[in-house]
Amino acid sequence: MTDLAERKMRFLYALRSKGVTDARVLTAMERVDRGAFVKGLFAERAYEDTPLPIACGQTISQPSVVGLMTQALAVSPRDKVLEVGTGSGYQAAILSHLARRVYTVDRHRRLVREAETLFSVLGLTNITTLAGDGSHGLPDQAPFDRIIVTAAAEDPPGPLLAQLREGGIMVLPVGQSDTVQSLIKVTRMPHGYEYEELRPVRFVPLVEGLGQD
Repeated sequence: MTDLAERKMRFLYALRSKGVTDARVLTAMERVDRGAFVKGLFAERAYEDTPLPIACGQTISQPSVVGLMTQALAVSPRDKVLEVGTGSGYQAAILSHLARRVYTVDRHRRLVREAETLFSVLGLTNITTLAGDGSHGLPDQAPFDRIIVTAAAEDPPGPLLAQLREGGIMVLPVGQSDTVQSLIKVTRMPHGYEYEELRPVRFVPLVEGLGQD
């Protein structure tokens, strides 16, 4: 077995050992090579279960956290998904194997351009990538069956809650940026929202407005 194949096998084992057990999620994560999303100095560490720095002061999330968030989202093949915080594009690429359509928005134009190029190279044609203020969601495309936020807000943003279809699920980190945050699952019910706390996490803060790049 080559060193790379062994690292990929260990990568999948690490996901399972951290609680990522959904077969569809594991298959999607096996099909999306994290190595394609990690560049430069940190490329060697692409298959470690650790967050890594990317451009614009952002990070590519820890794979087990990506897996657990994706699992909590319970995406079905007919779902339309909104991702707030494109980052490297890794999460959107995984979602593209699970959903009918993925819309991903990021405030950093550079990250959007780089992710778009990568999606094209990988032949992922069901992802729409946009530069914008993700905290406002995408009203033109709402409602969404699933919403995932990869940056922490103090509370679930009202515009995103409003863009969730009844029966829809949103998964996001909530909490102050300088303390441990909680990963929250929000389900829209006929008469309000149901909240479930999943686990402690740490994400970059959700920032309003567009970045300078």
